[in-house]
Amino acid sequence: MQAMVLNKIGAALEWKQLPDRNPGPGQIRLKVGACGVCRTDLHVVDGQLPNPVLPIIPGHEIVGRIDALGKGVEGLSIGDRVGVPWLGHTCGVCTYCLAQQENLCDHPLFTGFTRDGGFATATIADARFGFPLGEVDSDEALAPLLCAGLIGWRSLVLAGEGKKLGLYGFGAAAHIVAQVAKWQGRSVFAFTRRGDAAAQDSARSLGAAWAGASDELPPEPLDAAIIFAAVGDLVPLALKAVHKGGRVVCAGIHMSDIPRFPYDLLWEERQLVSVANLTRQDGIDFLHLAPQIGIVTKTTPYPLKQANQALADLRAGRFVGAAVLVP
Repeated sequence: MQAMVLNKIGAALEWKQLPDRNPGPGQIRLKVGACGVCRTDLHVVDGQLPNPVLPIIPGHEIVGRIDALGKGVEGLSIGDRVGVPWLGHTCGVCTYCLAQQENLCDHPLFTGFTRDGGFATATIADARFGFPLGEVDSDEALAPLLCAGLIGWRSLVLAGEGKKLGLYGFGAAAHIVAQVAKWQGRSVFAFTRRGDAAAQDSARSLGAAWAGASDELPPEPLDAAIIFAAVGDLVPLALKAVHKGGRVVCAGIHMSDIPRFPYDLLWEERQLVSVANLTRQDGIDFLHLAPQIGIVTKTTPYPLKQANQALADLRAGRFVGAAVLVP
């Protein structure tokens, strides 16, 4: 197998040829068809998430076909196309797992962070966290659904059922969530970096009722807002944009420090909540709905060997939508 490997925080990924690996009990081996490049991968490479297991193969938006089954795997077969997300393993016995909150598991493993991921031609995954994807759409188109889509879905559920929804940071996740929200009959208000005409045009093309800069107020108060950009300065701006009783959801696994802000922005029962990981039920619910919604992902493909360029382009905001590595 070939892989792009992170050996040192802050360093470029290195192209490696590695021995083929066999799945253990309860595991599957995938031939990777595509792997999305997520902002969380940047956080891993840049050292913004503590205690990665190094060396590590990043990547947690994996689409592939099973080519080997470990002992005891049921419900999956060789040749099945499956997707593997960020949350790659849970203990099943801690307080959170027993309370149907496995996204908060005390002893988790994360794909591309504490277990090898999909910036490779093959990967090993916990069979319990391999979601069947069927045969609709291409591997490249499906890859962003495995994190941008899933975390976006969980964030949307936590945002509540309000009809006027703000999305701060119109990248891979927001361009998927906007389509789901529109399908649900909501009005979407898109907030981007000032002067980012491409992202604003993309939002309008997906049916956004309004698109503007993140430091602008929307034309009417919002019921809820989701912050996808890892920028703490957006929190008080989003709180200012929602009405009394509104909710602001922080969707990222990492965010820069939130600045001090007056209590008046939180008062009147506004809520500020965070999203952590996902549950398998999130995956089941969202991936069942996605074909019905007809989600179209905007992707920029890169060969596997160009993973460093894909990360650099993501960091610099050089594309709209999602980057995807195609081995």
